[in-house]
Amino acid sequence: MNEITIIKPDDWHLHFRDEDMLLETVPATARCFARAVVMPNLVPPVINAELALSYKERIMAARPEGSSFTPLMTIYLTDKTSVQDIQEAKKAGVLAAKMYPAGATTNSDSGVNSLESLYPVFEALADNDMLLLIHGEVTQKHIDIFDREKAFIDQHMVNIVERVPHLKVVFEHITTKDAADFVLNAREGVAATITPQHLLLNRNDMLDGGIRPHNYCLPVLKRSTHQEALRAAVQSGSPKFFLGTDSAPHAKHRKESDCGCAGCYSAWSALELYAQVFDELDALDKLEGFASLHGADFYGLPRNTQTVTLIREPWEVPNSITLPNGEPIVPFFAGKPVAWKLKK
Repeated sequence: MNEITIIKPDDWHLHFRDEDMLLETVPATARCFARAVVMPNLVPPVINAELALSYKERIMAARPEGSSFTPLMTIYLTDKTSVQDIQEAKKAGVLAAKMYPAGATTNSDSGVNSLESLYPVFEALADNDMLLLIHGEVTQKHIDIFDREKAFIDQHMVNIVERVPHLKVVFEHITTKDAADFVLNAREGVAATITPQHLLLNRNDMLDGGIRPHNYCLPVLKRSTHQEALRAAVQSGSPKFFLGTDSAPHAKHRKESDCGCAGCYSAWSALELYAQVFDELDALDKLEGFASLHGADFYGLPRNTQTVTLIREPWEVPNSITLPNGEPIVPFFAGKPVAWKLKK
């Protein structure tokens, strides 16, 4: 197969950042995705309906001329989030709430310290037909960073899913066999997003032969056995797994520093890289479900009606991109060949 046409996909997890960065990130996503679930971890974070609507306006203003791309907004849960915050967010059209354990990843310092106190908020999400999106890692420093996803499942995820049985939960950017197995065996209303970097890479790609800061993301890349489990999950065609790039840009100097930021800017090549993975797995017939159908169905939104076509044509991800402020940024898979290309 040298050409494949699928319903236009959506990205169910990404970071646009803000201000000038939007002039790069919004067009890069709008080139191939109809909608995207926008993460709220700005500084300060998007914690209520008013801030979400303001952020949405800035994103809409950064769309390319003639684009119909639609951002799907979320709010950021804190220890002070109230049931009223959820009700107001619902009225404003906010789709979901994102829970970061405090300190788990970039701009998560305002995240949740006391998960137990948030159960009334979780109930309010369910009652208002909103989703809970979870960055599923514990933050206890004595727990090995490679084990923090598994520990979160054991300590928290099982309880959330069982105690609020009518709540839709997305386990974001899963990285382990443990998470894939948990989602597969969980009740209806539990799903997961999977990133291109966790399907294409394992921790050797970050650490072997020197530290590769542009492959550093959180949750961190895991063993090859976990990578293979994620590849098997998408190969299965299960509707519980769908596309979420976790595209997370940082300027080059912030990645290549003495305390480099976590995040891979994958928007430049995400759909093409997913196609490459599914091709390698002899599962191109499963790509449309993963990219275009499962997420919309889980969120309860209409499927897109437009289509996109990918062709088997080799190209190379650029080594660097210049941001509107003149700073360089290194895209994910920079300098590497990609076998599939979006047909214009």
